[in-house]
Amino acid sequence: MWRISSMNILRFLLFLILIIVCFKIYSKTKQTYTLVNSNFWSKHGKSIAYKHELMSLTNETLQQGKEEIKLVLKAPSDHLKKSVSSWMRVVHLDLKGAPPKLAYLKQIFPLLSSIGANGILMEYEDTFPYSDDLEILKSTYAFSSADVDEIQQLAESNNLEIIPLIQTFGHMEFVLKHDKYRHLREVRKYPNSLNPHLPESLNLVKKMLSQVLAKHKKSTRLHIGADEVFYLGESTESKKWINEGRGDIGQMFLKHIKEIVHFVVNMYPSLKLLMWDDMLRKIRNEKIHEAGIAEHITPMMWLYHRHFDVAIVEQLLTKYVDSGFRSIWFASAFKGATGVGQVLTPIQNHLENHLQWLWVIESMSQFPLLHFQGLALTGWQRYDHFSTLCELLPVAIPSLVVCMQALSFGSYTDEAKAKAQEILGFENIILDSNLSEGDGTFAGVEIYHMVHWIYQNLQSEVTNVLANSRSIDGWFNNYHRKHRFGNPKTMELFGSKIIQIHTKWEDYMRRFRDHMEKIFFPDTVEEWMEVHVNLYMDPLREFVKDYNETITLMGAPKQ
Repeated sequence: MWRISSMNILRFLLFLILIIVCFKIYSKTKQTYTLVNSNFWSKHGKSIAYKHELMSLTNETLQQGKEEIKLVLKAPSDHLKKSVSSWMRVVHLDLKGAPPKLAYLKQIFPLLSSIGANGILMEYEDTFPYSDDLEILKSTYAFSSADVDEIQQLAESNNLEIIPLIQTFGHMEFVLKHDKYRHLREVRKYPNSLNPHLPESLNLVKKMLSQVLAKHKKSTRLHIGADEVFYLGESTESKKWINEGRGDIGQMFLKHIKEIVHFVVNMYPSLKLLMWDDMLRKIRNEKIHEAGIAEHITPMMWLYHRHFDVAIVEQLLTKYVDSGFRSIWFASAFKGATGVGQVLTPIQNHLENHLQWLWVIESMSQFPLLHFQGLALTGWQRYDHFSTLCELLPVAIPSLVVCMQALSFGSYTDEAKAKAQEILGFENIILDSNLSEGDGTFAGVEIYHMVHWIYQNLQSEVTNVLANSRSIDGWFNNYHRKHRFGNPKTMELFGSKIIQIHTKWEDYMRRFRDHMEKIFFPDTVEEWMEVHVNLYMDPLREFVKDYNETITLMGAPKQ
């Protein structure tokens, strides 16, 4: 009797556990469906996808959600397709690394216009022709004053508005690296950020803005940067300012921005101002409102991840409405945001970033107090003034075209893909493997193909021929090379293959350099070759040199 009762209880418990498991699976599925298919904004502008809910989903569930998001975006609404023409689509050119020559810009500007861009966010940095006491800021290969005029004429003829981007607070490395301005650093040993308390700091910014704006009289917008103001609050002056009870770090930031805004508005009343939003994210709404900057400047919210947390966007938009802002820009990325030394542009990654932004843009009607003005497709060339180069612009052109067509069509439909392939001159674009089929016809396509080939083959070929050879280890290792001795009979077994590979790559690199020099200045060519080519070619060159010198000795004694 007891045994029968025990079995019944056990069966009941197993049945109960089964019910609980099924309920959890159903609940998880239901939650994923709601997250993906419900409207992103609620009636009151509140997100249904709270951050803790997103974090609780498993990787498998998240992947399922991502695929469903893509399916939703495959069918853009009529409203979204019609609204595209009403907002600015601006391509960001980051000139603090690998700035293209004017001749290449003449080829690229018509392309930008043809794919749907109507503006260029021109981050000059040290390529602007600063003059007088600011002349030290310009690089060796900076544009001339006549070049800047021609760039603007070229942009105007292609219906592109130039929006100058001049850093005024953070990312001032190209200024603060010079001894002349070292004393204006917020932290003495770091060139990143400007000390806002020194009168000379604001005067410096005013001079920079004055020279740039004097050369851009037809521009209707100016971007003052102001992102990533690292170490703000750590200088002696900042600590004193805080200790005196004059405000916190957020108010310190706003004070400097307000002074810049006041200067620009007084000088150019009709100019519309933009700034990166990341520093504002950390500041209390009431402090931003009290500063009074919202009347004169618009935040540009940037998020570059392929599947950024849309709940964060909702929170930030609500914050900016409450802070007094009545307009907003967004910033995506078509290159330079997936790794500090990225060589090849992962198109799929950047496309999905744009699809996320399209989802947000389509839902902006739920924020009637906030006018969406435009999207900047950023193309970072360096993470900061001192970092290595990201992908070269010609390598990223396919990514830019694909992303822009997704914006133009409201999604990456088959029609958008066909249009992108037509523009690029490719027979096919394979997103999953980041490959293309066909020769391509866009300006710089030779560099696109050659960089892919170098990245995929140079290291492996050189490593295989030099490091994976028992013959070399046995008959021509470093000791043999150092003392210049070896048996020609054995050396010839591997020598011809190595010389053949060396000759092939030297010929290839000569052609590659010729194409690079048509588009980029000598310092860019040297940097790219040093980082990505010479790392492998120099050991090959040294080996061939030692081989040729040793084999001519015809088996002589050690030297």
